Amino acid sequence: MDAKNLDIESLLCRNSVASSTSEVSLFLKAKRVLITGAAGSIGSELVRQIAKFDPESITFYDHNETNQFFLEKEINSLFPNLKIIPRIGSVSDKDRAKAIFDEANPQIVYHAAANKHVPLSESNPSEAINNNILGTKIISDIASESLCEAFVLISTDKAVNPTSVMGATKRIAEYYIQLKSKSNLNCRFLTVRFGNVLGSSGSVVPIFKSQIEAGGPVNVTHPDMTRYFMTIPEAAQLLLQTSTFGDTGGIYVLDMGEPVKIIDLAKRMISALSPDSNIEIKFSGVRPGEKIQEELSFSHETTESTKHPQIRNTKTNLPSQDVIPLILDLVSLDKDTHASILKARLQHLIPESKLNV
Repeated sequence: MDAKNLDIESLLCRNSVASSTSEVSLFLKAKRVLITGAAGSIGSELVRQIAKFDPESITFYDHNETNQFFLEKEINSLFPNLKIIPRIGSVSDKDRAKAIFDEANPQIVYHAAANKHVPLSESNPSEAINNNILGTKIISDIASESLCEAFVLISTDKAVNPTSVMGATKRIAEYYIQLKSKSNLNCRFLTVRFGNVLGSSGSVVPIFKSQIEAGGPVNVTHPDMTRYFMTIPEAAQLLLQTSTFGDTGGIYVLDMGEPVKIIDLAKRMISALSPDSNIEIKFSGVRPGEKIQEELSFSHETTESTKHPQIRNTKTNLPSQDVIPLILDLVSLDKDTHASILKARLQHLIPESKLNV
């Protein structure tokens, strides 16, 4: 089988998710939508799916001009009558963000922009704090001031009992959005938490593909390493479905099925792409900040069913308003602050975290 024709869904060994489009259509039709991180894997798929529901406009907001250029060409060719507003900028640049909001006047915001790679965030904590925490604060503050109807934070299972800078920064972003929901009555603030998406940029699937094409070895970090996986279209469908829910302040968890052993995923890919080869699997060791197994919720959280069978509403204690000054202090630190100081501040904000300070 050619690597380009690999059936991503078959790697999960389960049925794909089905979502109702009628509620999503009613929610998005004739709306002005803004997506941060629009040029990324999840952001671009949100653009593709939202475009089908006849919104008034979609604003692409991302710092990656190359990916955004190709996304703009793709959407223009598929939806020539749709108003799209491609804008380049960082979510942590308050003036730029305000200018984009003033121009686009969005009613619905999907906040997908984030530093997502665990090892890179571990070695560059100031950038993860700047993008994941400060960026979330800036975009949600402006959304609130702009009288948006809904703001959806896209979070991660790595925010649960975080062992990494990436997970800790996303957990603090969750805190901020929960508190934001209590101080704003005009806009619904929601968080959606899920695991890895198959085939995204930098994920194991394209990495394994390239290693198999090169004749191996395929590098797996640990024989017991597992991850929750979902395809990119599935994740985007459920994100859109969740954004139609009426509650504010909720943390919604996507049901991603059973966790997948990474070594099993590697074996399936080798069998599919190079069945007659003798490609070796090597164990390269757990990288800084990585867990062997991820979790989708804390032990102190309970989850309740929603009207969609694969979306659960997490019931959790609201963080204290006392964390706000600590968050503001953290994002105000100089970018050249030593990594150990930044990690210690993150650890202090999230006592259940286990960072390598």
